Amino acid sequence: MVWPDRIPDVSRMCRSALIVVAVLLLLLSTGSIEAHAQSELKRPFQVGERLTYEVSWLNMTAAIAVMEVAQMAGPNDRSVAKLVGTAHSTPIITKFFPVDNRVESELDLESLAPDHMTFRRREGRKKEDIEYVFHQKEGMVTAVRGGATESLPIPAGTQDIISCLYYTRTVLPPNPGTSLKMNVYHDKKNRPVEVLVEAIETIEGAWGKAETVRVLVIMPFHGLFMNQGNIRVWVTNDDRKTPLRMKAKVVLGSIVADLVDGFPETASPKQEY
Repeated sequence: MVWPDRIPDVSRMCRSALIVVAVLLLLLSTGSIEAHAQSELKRPFQVGERLTYEVSWLNMTAAIAVMEVAQMAGPNDRSVAKLVGTAHSTPIITKFFPVDNRVESELDLESLAPDHMTFRRREGRKKEDIEYVFHQKEGMVTAVRGGATESLPIPAGTQDIISCLYYTRTVLPPNPGTSLKMNVYHDKKNRPVEVLVEAIETIEGAWGKAETVRVLVIMPFHGLFMNQGNIRVWVTNDDRKTPLRMKAKVVLGSIVADLVDGFPETASPKQEY
């Protein structure tokens, strides 16, 4: 049973469902963009990949989030992919606070840094469209929001909330004790993030049993989870580095995102008998 005075907690969590999953996924990196020659790295993701997550709170599924890689034509013959993330509230949550969000990011497949990101936010009665244009060589980002445009400085190799997932999946080594500090641009601010690789751990879920790398993500800012955003992520210990589970504590309980479709070969779905 959900008590009326808890509805704002559910609304806030569901309202950020896409960002929740994206931020949970992004924080897996244990190397810097300057420290790796991209040509020497094998990308663990391919065009056509589609990962579907159930986002739950207090044992109730609040949202379904999907992350996928689509093909697109890049300018000047550059290799570019379109990263698409969507989040929709489930029927029980929609009664109180409907959510229908969509994020698209254009990722340069050579540098694994974003060129352009749009966020179509539909939450309750609120409708908002956000656009970021990244000028990576110039160290600037142009943000368009609510009819206002401004340009802000960013560090080299800055990621957005979607592109960072695919960059970090490419450079993540499964070595406990490894740590990293990185920058993600979100909500018109540069966001410092620290990542710690904790351990190798076998977990079980809809995918069956899988060996994973457990990662602790430390985000020293407020907003997404109503507290400082320490998150744990379990990513498959294989070439695909697929995030299987994400968990973040909130004021009441925890938010958990579990992969329910798009299983890697090393984490096959359970068989029902």
